Amino acid sequence: MVKIQKSFSEHPTGTLYIVPTPIGNLEDMTYRAVSTLKSADMIAAEDTRNTRKLLNHFDIHTTLISYHEHNKYTKGSQLIEQLQAGQTIALVSDAGMPGISDPGTDLVAEAVEDDVPVVVLPGANAALPALAGSGLPTDEFYFCGFLPRKKKDRAAVLGRLKPYGATLIFYESPHRLKEMLAHMNEELGARRASLVRELSKRFEEYVRGTLSELAQWAEDEDLRGEFCIIVEGSSEEEKQEEAWWAGISLIDHVDHYIEKEQMKSKQAIKQTALDRELPKRDVYQAYHVIQDE
Repeated sequence: MVKIQKSFSEHPTGTLYIVPTPIGNLEDMTYRAVSTLKSADMIAAEDTRNTRKLLNHFDIHTTLISYHEHNKYTKGSQLIEQLQAGQTIALVSDAGMPGISDPGTDLVAEAVEDDVPVVVLPGANAALPALAGSGLPTDEFYFCGFLPRKKKDRAAVLGRLKPYGATLIFYESPHRLKEMLAHMNEELGARRASLVRELSKRFEEYVRGTLSELAQWAEDEDLRGEFCIIVEGSSEEEKQEEAWWAGISLIDHVDHYIEKEQMKSKQAIKQTALDRELPKRDVYQAYHVIQDE
């Protein structure tokens, strides 16, 4: 069933506001974000100690509660009940856009499921500024977020990403960066890339080169701050050479992900469509026509 949300109409429930916060420079806080945080009934924050500093700076005295990875299931249900009772809740993360590589995703999903309106404010984030300043193509990009910690799992993800022609965007912490760059170079080869750290802060820095050069650079650096890694997509020649699925049928391609990668059929169809650069609907229809015969 199609659900339509008219964000600024009257609703029988409260509203969940997604409020981006600065990733470094407090001047990146918008007037609307400050106003929303002041008028909300409560603010749900990933780290209340960190958010308290922000609220003090902007003279915001709204009730502050915690919502994070370790309490999201119990606290999420409580927040939904409060929203259904008519309260307005503003969700913030430690920095940037809530719901992008953080537990805010789950709260938004619960709100949507329960017909609670979700209003997202535009604002600061790390991925798009890092991409825009990378010097790499921006017409098509794929946000990957954080890669898995285990090398085997990471290799599987990088293997799936390798044929993509879109520019790739990753997040990484300083203590894992050396390992991550070395593994990217091993799996993706000599591609152009850009490292960005301390975005919007005094020591903002872009480091550009090939993955091999960046991996070598990281070995000799005292790494601090959160990083964005922007990696060039696959060339046409590389895609032809690396397309492991080129010799198999579309159906076998989907079945490979279901049987070998333990994906659900919906996820396998989506991944096959990405690999082959086909509309997901076309892959879905072709696969299910064969399955139904």
